[in-house]
Amino acid sequence: MLIKMLFIVLLLLMVIHLFRALPSIIKGQSSRPLSHYLGHRLLIAVILFGLVVIALLTGIIQPNPSPYTL
Repeated sequence: MLIKMLFIVLLLLMVIHLFRALPSIIKGQSSRPLSHYLGHRLLIAVILFGLVVIALLTGIIQPNPSPYTL
């Protein structure tokens, strides 16, 4: 349950950084460059992907079975 909550928090952080970059996209000028927010989103995505891979390899989460296996 803890790992799922961590995934949700990281996804919410990605969305928050997306909306924080929105004024930079619309106005074209802000105190921080657009790459700052997008870089943070990329870092969070890499961390999230790494956590998913680690959780799959350790058996913490189980992938859905293929619908084609009998």
